[in-house]
Amino acid sequence: MPFTILFVYLRTTHVNMEEKKDYTVTQEQLARFAKALGHPARIAIMHFLAKQKTCYFGDIHEELPIAKATVSQHLKELKEAGLIQGEVETPKVKYCINRENWQLARELFKEFFGQCICKSGDCC
Repeated sequence: MPFTILFVYLRTTHVNMEEKKDYTVTQEQLARFAKALGHPARIAIMHFLAKQKTCYFGDIHEELPIAKATVSQHLKELKEAGLIQGEVETPKVKYCINRENWQLARELFKEFFGQCICKSGDCC
């Protein structure tokens, strides 16, 4: 019986949380970019790709001290966030920065980090 009560409570709480959701498109996009950049390996991949016009999976794998499967997972996360794009050139996959979304991310982060009104250091 206690399990049933807990389940109903959590379910009700979850529904109420959904009703209160009012994030802007900008907030959701910024959060998606931040999540995609939330791992050092992905930052390293982005650093590497930012210096290239295009490169192949093998080139990226050689730069990182992690397994191929792990590199693939990180590339997938970056691609789903729209920060990179990939193109199959059988038997290889070529990657590059998605320049449009790179610029969008740059602008969103600049605006986000620039909005603090406490610039003199006298805040809490």
